[in-house]
Amino acid sequence: MSKPRYLTGITTSGTPHLGNYVGAIRPAIASSQDDSIDSFYFLADYHSLIKSYDAAALKKSSKEIAATFLAFGLNTDNAVFYRQSDIPEIPELTWLLTCMASKGLMNRSHAYKAAVAQNEEHGERDPDKGITMGLFSYPILMAADILMFNANKIPVGKDQIQHVEMARDIGARFNHHFGQHFVLPEAEVGEDVAVLNGLDGRKMSKSYGNTIPLFEPPKRLRKLIMKIKTNSLEPGDPKDPEGCTLFQIYQAFATAEETTAMRTNYADGIAWGEAKQVLFEYLDNILAEPREKYNELMANPQKMEQRLLEGAEKARAISVPFLQDLRSSVGLSPLS
Repeated sequence: MSKPRYLTGITTSGTPHLGNYVGAIRPAIASSQDDSIDSFYFLADYHSLIKSYDAAALKKSSKEIAATFLAFGLNTDNAVFYRQSDIPEIPELTWLLTCMASKGLMNRSHAYKAAVAQNEEHGERDPDKGITMGLFSYPILMAADILMFNANKIPVGKDQIQHVEMARDIGARFNHHFGQHFVLPEAEVGEDVAVLNGLDGRKMSKSYGNTIPLFEPPKRLRKLIMKIKTNSLEPGDPKDPEGCTLFQIYQAFATAEETTAMRTNYADGIAWGEAKQVLFEYLDNILAEPREKYNELMANPQKMEQRLLEGAEKARAISVPFLQDLRSSVGLSPLS
């Protein structure tokens, strides 16, 4: 029986932060160590072009994300780790799938609907103002990422389930017209995966500017943690850990026993300054070793480049013959 295939991509649109780590990177690292599954992880650099026209920022983010995965121990012997733009078969498959995807399906994309709603809120006469075809049709590119490697399981957050459903719809339509080629993927939502809040209490996100980057130097890391928003309860006052960003971040990294002990400290009225110092020391200790590896990789990007090219070679051993089969199925083949 063949092993189930998992696929995950991270858009190269910023510096990895604590939320990225607990939500996507840590589960990916664990899966890469599991030889009972096939794991595919990629830098979604084509996707980043939808939101940013800063070439230097895209390249910087690609380096940072690759270094982060490798610094935390991604097992590239057991997993396929590649850069999306190194697989030319993906944009070609995107076009084949574009010819299968209905405009009505794309109209229902959450990202497109949100952009239209924002224009309407701002009183724009044209609801599509500023919306590129990249934004409108990027679910098709995502479908190509998934269907190219016939992934069975796609680990996603709840807000990404729609993209997997769209990939299923488009893949099923292609299969209906041209025969059974694609495995229809399933979204796998990690119910136990933490979603961290940021400095201001909202979800940690680059768009909010409230993130704590993973590999900041200790002094900078401490400074950021000291900025985390808390309430005005005095030292000695019992504090509720539920809904507290400090506790939430601590719990995402700590053991069950350590978390229980911290709950007791909250009940005993730990001072906010002390709680922040505890969190800083805990995180700094955990991140010290991968931070050193990360800095080494950032100083020697050729090592990361080699790992990505090796991953692309493994990926293309699948994508090249598969796309040739797809081309033939739709009639793009030699005349004789």
